[in-house]
Amino acid sequence: MNAFTMKNWDEKIVSGPEHGPRVAYAHATMAYDGVIEGESVCDFLLYYAGEGYESGQTTSPSFERFEGKVDGREGTFVVRHEFTFDAQGIASTFSVVPGSGTGALAGLTGSGTVGGAMGEEKMGYTFEYAF
Repeated sequence: MNAFTMKNWDEKIVSGPEHGPRVAYAHATMAYDGVIEGESVCDFLLYYAGEGYESGQTTSPSFERFEGKVDGREGTFVVRHEFTFDAQGIASTFSVVPGSGTGALAGLTGSGTVGGAMGEEKMGYTFEYAF
């Protein structure tokens, strides 16, 4: 199974009130198992339409840098996400940033999805790729 675990989440409000429409920034680290093996650092720009997650769907563009292996090949690469999230969970589509692969991952292309329920220890992902 392709899954990741959130290791760290540090979020700060950038502008707007704590319980109203606002923009926040989050820095997170994750550990990946499956097709992707390794760790990542992700920076999120979060938009909250209102108090908490209860006011409806929110959005978050983000960049995530992986260090580890894809299909046994070692290196680093970056993906660009477009997350949506609410009280029930998260969902994202992502694609590899062209030219971001290093080491044995140079030339990596691909895209995938992330999804899961809020509060789960592990969330699943898909990743279709080519070299």
